[in-house]
Order: sequence, then C-alpha cells, then structure tokens
Amino acid sequence: MSDFHQTADIRNILVAGHGTSGKTTLVSALLYTAGAVTRLARVEDGNTTTDFDDDEIARGISLSAALTHVAWKGAKVNLVDTPGYSNFITEAKLAMPAADTALVSVCGVDGVGVNTERVWGFAEEQGAGAMFVVTRMDRDRASFDRALQQIQETFGRAAVPVQLPIGKEGGFAGVVDLIAMKAVLGPGPDGRKVGVTDVPADMADAAEAARSELMEMIAESDEELLDRYFDEGELSEAEMRAGLRAGVATRNIFPVAASAGAKNIGSSALLDLLVDGAPDPAGRGPARGVDADGERAERPVDSSAPASVYVFKTVADPYAGRLSLFRVMTGSVDADTDLKNLRTGSGERIGGVNVMDGRAMQATPRLAAGDLGCFAKLRDTLTGDTLAADDALRYLRPEAPQPVIQFAIEPKSRGDEEKISAALQRLQEEDLTLRYIRDRELLLSGTGQLHIEVLVSRLKRKYGVEVTLRPPQVPYRETISVVAEAHGRHKKQTGGHGQFADCHVRVEPLPRGRDFEFESEVVGGAIPRQFIPAIEKGFQEARQKGYLAGFPVVDFRAVVFDGKFHTVDSSEIAFKIAASLAFRDAMAKCRPTLLEPIMSVKITVPDENTGDVLGDMNSRRGRTQGMDNVGGRTVITAQVPMAEMLTYEPALTSMTGGRGGFETSFSHYETVPASIQKQLIEAHRAKKD
Repeated sequence: MSDFHQTADIRNILVAGHGTSGKTTLVSALLYTAGAVTRLARVEDGNTTTDFDDDEIARGISLSAALTHVAWKGAKVNLVDTPGYSNFITEAKLAMPAADTALVSVCGVDGVGVNTERVWGFAEEQGAGAMFVVTRMDRDRASFDRALQQIQETFGRAAVPVQLPIGKEGGFAGVVDLIAMKAVLGPGPDGRKVGVTDVPADMADAAEAARSELMEMIAESDEELLDRYFDEGELSEAEMRAGLRAGVATRNIFPVAASAGAKNIGSSALLDLLVDGAPDPAGRGPARGVDADGERAERPVDSSAPASVYVFKTVADPYAGRLSLFRVMTGSVDADTDLKNLRTGSGERIGGVNVMDGRAMQATPRLAAGDLGCFAKLRDTLTGDTLAADDALRYLRPEAPQPVIQFAIEPKSRGDEEKISAALQRLQEEDLTLRYIRDRELLLSGTGQLHIEVLVSRLKRKYGVEVTLRPPQVPYRETISVVAEAHGRHKKQTGGHGQFADCHVRVEPLPRGRDFEFESEVVGGAIPRQFIPAIEKGFQEARQKGYLAGFPVVDFRAVVFDGKFHTVDSSEIAFKIAASLAFRDAMAKCRPTLLEPIMSVKITVPDENTGDVLGDMNSRRGRTQGMDNVGGRTVITAQVPMAEMLTYEPALTSMTGGRGGFETSFSHYETVPASIQKQLIEAHRAKKD
C-alpha cells in the first residue's frame, strides 16, 4: 500500500492488556485479514510479525513494543503491539504517546487482570481513547458476558458492547455488529473472507436490547445527538458511527468487541470498528506539551504546521545502529526536513524516513501529521526526545518506574570488562527500566527476575558478552543511636618530616533521610582552617566503608571541635588518617545499628488467592496497610522489607497462577531486627577473614 496517508485517514492503535491475553495473536490475525501477510502466524510457531526478537520467540511472550500497520477501508491503521507481563509493562506506558486509542485485550477465559488496569491507567494518563476486545472467545470456559461484567465493574458502564458473540467456546462463529445490525461470520475456507448476513433469529431480541443500550450511551455523550434521540426516538447508523468515534475520542464511551485471533474470527469486524470508531490524530485534539519556558502549550495536528516529532521508542541494534520510532506530532516530515533535538539543542541529520513492519524497515517519501515512522542512526536522540523545526513545543515523556531488583554482575572473561559497560549503555538506550552503576562492583537493576534474565541473554546474543550474576544486593545502611565524643590521633616519624594530626570529634544522630552533615566548631586555631576539609574527607571515606557490616553509615552529623597540629609535620593526608581513626573510635561508642530499606507494595490478586497472599506476606515480615475489593480482585497495600521482596515475583506467580501482579516503591529505612543484624555482621566478618 502507499505509505502516505492524510491525517484524517490515520488510526493509531496501541494494543495492550494483561499477559497471555492474546494480543500478538490478535495483531497477527488483523495483519492476515487485511492482506498485509500471506499466512496466519502464531506465537507458538515463532513467526509473528511483532514478536521477532530471539528471546521473544524462545519464551513465547512479547518483551518490547513493536510497530506494524495495515490498510483497511482506505485508512492506514498503525498497530503498536506491547507486552503484558509485569516485568515489561512499562513498554506500553512509554509507547502510549504514539497512540490515539488503546485497544485493551481481555481474555474471555481469565477476564480482567492486574495489568489490564495498569494499561487502562496509562491510556487515562495520556488522555487516549480506549476500546476493549474480549479475546480467545473460542477457548473452553470463555464467556463474553462474564468478561463484560468484570470490565464494567472495573471501568464503569461507559464500557458498552458494540458487538455480541455468535456461539460460544468451540462453537464461536462470528459477531453481531450492533450498529449495522448484521452478523459477520467466518472466516471462510481461504481464512480471510467473511460472510455478512442477517442477525440470527435466536439472537434478535438480545441484539435489539444491546443496540438500544449502545444508542443511549452514544446519545448521552453528545448534546446534539441526545436532542435528536429524544425527538426521533433513535439515531441513524451514520449518526451512531460518528457519535461513537467522538465518544471514544473524549473518553465517554469504551466500546467492547469480541474475537478469536487464533481462528481469525471477528478480525474484519474489529478492523471496521478501529477505522469507524477510533479517532484520527486530529480528531483526538491538539498536540500538547510545554513551551520553552516550561508552560503548558498546544498546537493543532496539521500537516501544514511546523514539523515536530516525538520519539517513543529506541531500538539499539548492533548492526543497523540506533533506530528511533517516532510519531509526527505536527507538520510533515521527509528526508529534507530540518529538525533540532530540543533536549540537546543540536540538529539531527534525518537522512531518510521509514515505516516499520515488525523488524522490517521500508523507506517512504513523507509522513503526514499523526503518522508513525522510524529514523535510522540519529546521533544524540533517545526515547522521550522531541525533534522539531522550532522551539514552540516540547513533548513530555511518561515517567518510567524505578527498578525493584538488583544483582551484582561481572563478565566471565577478563577481556570483556571494557565491553560490558558499553553494551549496557546501548541496552539502556532502548530500555529505560534498566539501571547500572559501579559501587565497588557493577550492579545491574531491573523490574524483576525475568527482566534481568532477558538482559543477560541480550548481552550475550547482541554484544558477545557473557556475565555471571550474584545474588541480589540489598542496600543496607548503618547509623548511630546516641551522641558520642571521639578522638583520632595520627603520629608517625620517618626520619625526615613526620606525620602528625590530632582531632576531637562529636557525632550526633540525625533524622532518617538526612544522610551526613559535617561542621567545625574549632576556635583559636587549634586546627588550621586549611585542614578542616581533610577531616571531612576522612570521615566521608570512612563512613562509606561502614563499621558493623561494611555498609555506608548515614543519618549522623560529625562535628570537629578541638585538636592539635604541628607546623612542620601536619598535612592534609595526616588529618584524613586522624579523622578515619576518630570515626572508628566514635562508632565504638555511639551504639551503631543496621538499617534496611522498606518498600511500599501494592498487590492485586484474584479474591480466591487473598488468604494465601496475606499468609505469605506475614512470613516476609510484611505489615498490611489496607485491602480493597475491585471486580473480583483484592488490592492489598503493605510495607515489606526489600530483602523479603527479592523472591516475591516467582512466589506470587506460583500462588496466583500468573494472575496476580504487584508494584513496589521505596518508602523508608528502618532498624533491622537484632537476629538478622547478627547474621549480617557475622557474614561480613567471615568474608573479611
């Protein structure tokens, strides 16, 4: 198909939902139905367009957002297929600015999952419209009515069916289009062609009732339509379609459809819904961001406006280089468009404009406002950057969550020590949830065990670096409990100039979160002013090494109040050493103790698993803060030591059969129980010995 489409003919759809709800299979069915591919691909066969990464094929799950597109009824439908597993759900959040509508998949068997709510929240944050599709309707125990009830209990009555399923489970044969009031059956023997017939007689009453409910919902979303509905008692098919699209754009209506991607049932009706019911980029409203002063600003989505694009994903390919997936927010772009990176202030050489079809990249002459595309080998552009012809509008990136698990990582081969940092830097360009720092050792952080495993696999496959992981590191801290005075004296005679420094220091506890403060109360020149910074530096270096178990000492103030010096033998290094000795003396007197990080945890599980989850939480020293019931699921809030959460992900998966999910964020530090302190201190001493 021609890749250039006017803004009014573009539909940007982000396909999202809970893991294993059939998103990638559904996208494959849409591609096949539209003739974009020649066969109906399956995740199990590893041949889908949007799950092309080796790790995705091996694991049978989506790990990153992928972009593809189809032509349907004169429109270009851009599809962004996103992961549904908790470790990778941020991909959906970061890609949401590229979409005008989220197509939220809900499994007809399992119903609404924890990540269904999360992706709904991502769309809500971005002001994007939303549609639901109940998937896997051909499976045993699949129920459209049950799934619809859960959707409405969770997201409200504005979630209204626009289709009804014909048949159930293995007998699922098609859908009734409630706007056209036609049955869409099939596909036929060729796998694509469908039959459009009258509504089955045994469904006529149910279809009429559902259509009336839909018509009322559409009328309620628009005052003009509501007046016409009251005057005439009904709306025309054209009015219903126009009203539906407007209602989706304003988040007043959330249509619910039905499908079975693996058998390609309902795909053509769903494509019709996306084209007729989802807003085009301009129909959603103006592009919104901030101006050069940081104030909120907006500009119409118009191809004649100055060009600006938002980069919603970066792919770091060791062979093709950096690929930047973007949305044209305003104006249009071609190979000759001059764009400046508003973060760096530097210009970028475009070179060419491309469209993506999974892993395949195809050059295109130009993309209109609202369309999605790809730039190759941009120098300084990263995810979240705005490229623009002027400084009028900068688009804001959704916030990526903080990592929840950390491992020490080291290369298996000494020759890879230099390569590993460069490889991690490249991976971090495409994965904003990855963190790595060097703190006496290289620490790799991610969103969960599976995330870390995938990162390690990619290090080996993409960059040829094999690494060893050591157990997750908990960032314990040490602190003091009482005020104490200490003395540090360093004296050494070496034959020539000696070394001499003497300092008296007082240490005082500080409130949690204050880290470290240093003051001088020296008077009368007992210690010359130029040596005071050396004392502070000595304390800083000593506290980082810890006292009890090798963890940094925090939340205390050190005050140097007296001392002695020698006009010849005193030096900065001598006072640094004296300060470190004073630190050791102080720690022996001030009743030091260990602190551990406490996490705020939000856990969402099916009601039937609540008891098991609460029991497990108690065994992890967790303190339950509250519980709430939402649509057959229990939301538990708790505070739990980080050390007890390191193995929580696989445990929760086991307890809930993969239907539970959790979010964590750092809360505060607390004193470690005495028995655990003893274990940590003994382990540290054994390591030193």
